[in-house]
Amino acid sequence: MTTIKLKNLIEHKMPLTLGQVIEIADETKLSPVEVVIKEAQIQTGKTREQVLDDVLKQFEHNLKAVEIGMTTGESLLFGKVGSELAAIDGPKMFDDKFIDKALMYTLAAQVGNHTIGIRPCAGTGDPCPYTGFIKAMFDNGYERNQIAQLASLILKVGSVFRVGKISTGCNMEGFGAGACAMAAAFVELKGGSPQAMEKAMVLALSPTISVPCTPRVMVPGLCATHIGGAILIGAMAASLAIKTNLEVNVPIDVMVSMAAEVHPISAKEIVPTVNKFMEPFFKTKPMVEELIDEEVKSREKTRIKETIKEAREISKKLVSGARPITETLGEAVVGGSSQAVGSPTNAARIAHFLSKGNIRKVKIELYPELFARRGINIPGILMAAVFGSSTSEYEMYGEVMDKIKGKGIEVEILEVQEYQVQKITIETDDVTSMVDTLNRGGGRLVLRDASPSKDEALKIAKELGIVMVNP
Repeated sequence: MTTIKLKNLIEHKMPLTLGQVIEIADETKLSPVEVVIKEAQIQTGKTREQVLDDVLKQFEHNLKAVEIGMTTGESLLFGKVGSELAAIDGPKMFDDKFIDKALMYTLAAQVGNHTIGIRPCAGTGDPCPYTGFIKAMFDNGYERNQIAQLASLILKVGSVFRVGKISTGCNMEGFGAGACAMAAAFVELKGGSPQAMEKAMVLALSPTISVPCTPRVMVPGLCATHIGGAILIGAMAASLAIKTNLEVNVPIDVMVSMAAEVHPISAKEIVPTVNKFMEPFFKTKPMVEELIDEEVKSREKTRIKETIKEAREISKKLVSGARPITETLGEAVVGGSSQAVGSPTNAARIAHFLSKGNIRKVKIELYPELFARRGINIPGILMAAVFGSSTSEYEMYGEVMDKIKGKGIEVEILEVQEYQVQKITIETDDVTSMVDTLNRGGGRLVLRDASPSKDEALKIAKELGIVMVNP
């Protein structure tokens, strides 16, 4: 691949999405790093050496923040966690020396951020794992040129999230952007393919979708597992992508786009509830509180007491519905999800035992999430509706589609818009049955209605050991 051809490929598509970086790297048999650096050369008109030099210069202040976080720095929310970890002889948290150092430096960067500030990317959260990773590379003897190349890749990923983060949310900052960038960096460090890098970024980004940052904005300690988690999730995602054949069929551009679209929804819908429960634990400074009107502080104290009381009531309600630890786990659920498979299968099982006579048709109505996951739940629903099979009967789960076809039973599958609805109707030559339920994870469900008898449906559920919960 000539430099001119690579340049032409990039110029034709730039500015490059993360997916396009992967595509060009795959087509040219080059590392994604080379594509990223070449794009920067085209954008800036600078030489490769100048680009790499400018990339590392951007981290100079943040590396200084790490050093302060490791020594004299102290944070309102983190205390002296950096220097405390630095004082430990041997492994700080993990035996893997690189990950151990990257984690320590990431946490130290946040202490330094609260001491002298840090140069932000998507926010001030994601530069912490970026800088921690780079500092760990320096410590482990990597050449400056290689470190600059990895830093280029990290900043390319971060640049996308920098634009996408328009509201509050660790989903597009410390945890989300950090995990995605760290996954790419670990794949590059381990010599993985472009395809492995895309897979790793998708895997790493998935757990971060809609995660708010508000719990850790003013609450002590919580940020540690957000930004530290970016290192750990990134490392795990990279290893899975390189060492296994785990199927990941979502393109990185789709995953990033979804994250960006969910991000403002999370800020509006999730953050207010988070604020409500976390506000009692927000830290502030006495000198600041002296400036706040006493009446305002009194109202806050009243609201905090009410919130804590409500939290205790909710917690008590949760444990009141819990089974003893000797019988906590439910029946096994084949198909991989107690929500997507277990609950609708149990609804269909009740419908089966309510019906009588030769089955002619099974009508299945599912709300959008369950309808989208029909590839795993329809076999479970049908084996329960036609044969009365439980969620654990994996052999029947694998055979049921052929059996239904062989019996000539008509199956109608509909998507309904009412949230959590899973309604099963079994038409027979004798007694047709219907079970109208709401999905509750863990194989549990809410019974809204049933025919020919709701009372009989509840009795059947009890006999089968199916857990029914209140709406």
